[in-house]
Amino acid sequence: SGRWLRNLLNQVVQERGGEGAPTAADSLVLRENLQARIDEMMGGRIDPDAERPGPNQCHDITLYPEVGLAGGACEGYGILLDITNPAAPTRLDAVADSNFAYWHSATFNNEGTSVVFTDEWGGGMQPKCRDTDPYEWGANAIFSIRDGQMEFESYFKMPATQTTTENCVAHNGSLIPVPGRDIMVQGWYQGGINLFDFTDPANPVEIAFHDRGPLSETDLTLAGSWSVYWYNGYIVNSEIARGLDIFEIVPSEYITQNEIDAANTVVMAYKNAQGQPKYQWPASFAKARAYLDQLERSRELDMRSVSMLRGALDEAEQLSGKKRASILRNIRGDVDAMMDKTSNQAKLAMLSSAVEELEG
Repeated sequence: SGRWLRNLLNQVVQERGGEGAPTAADSLVLRENLQARIDEMMGGRIDPDAERPGPNQCHDITLYPEVGLAGGACEGYGILLDITNPAAPTRLDAVADSNFAYWHSATFNNEGTSVVFTDEWGGGMQPKCRDTDPYEWGANAIFSIRDGQMEFESYFKMPATQTTTENCVAHNGSLIPVPGRDIMVQGWYQGGINLFDFTDPANPVEIAFHDRGPLSETDLTLAGSWSVYWYNGYIVNSEIARGLDIFEIVPSEYITQNEIDAANTVVMAYKNAQGQPKYQWPASFAKARAYLDQLERSRELDMRSVSMLRGALDEAEQLSGKKRASILRNIRGDVDAMMDKTSNQAKLAMLSSAVEELEG
């Protein structure tokens, strides 16, 4: 907060034996040694010649009980825990990265087969999204999870260049329940918020964003998205200096209305950001169409088949009872017969299951 910064600046004034308001020179001193001051606050000064014991605490631990895993962002590294027996958790794996300054939080995909760790470089107070900053600093690191081990896949950082007066590093976010895809909404302090798709953890891509711009054109001031969460069709963003934002996702070339509608069929009674829920989708035509849209976008099914299935789903939705069930059975038969025509049989199987659910 602004008060926290003022306290640090006042410390600089006291350390030089000065009085009164901090000067521009004091701000420069603080900027140059801010990381060292944060290190001292978090764990005390470390003798550079002494053996480093490593962190003894975690900033955040995300619990995902439905898949029996927890992800710990533990200052100097990330850990994966087996919590199938919550009374006796065990450590499965740990990873470190010289590009990460402060492992801050963890988010799993819905299947628990990958995890996103965030790096809150400089405690969130530094402008680390300038065009001169390395892509890997203040970013996400995405890992696949195989047999209880984490395997690094890629970094992801919001792509828009920010100014020197905008504190910008990776911070809090959550999954958006689009069936068939791994999509996360995330806050980047004054970098704003964005949605990125990490279905392919080695090739994450931004699909939407919102950025207010700098709070000040002249001074580096703490502001921006502290945390942002999807909740029952809305995106709720806590902006440190400018209040609460409520967003809705709109369709684009990267996300269709069917995918948005399918996500919005998920209704939660409450949201606990430290305890990740497993999303479950009820039967809906939106879910079936979402899978079909994904097959079309990725060109994993020919357009003739896509058009035929889309028309049949439209027809079935207008009917009821035995007539609807009959058309849905025919659609499922057509889908199953297309398995040798697609390069993504797993996605086509999801479509088949979604149609079967509609049969009742």
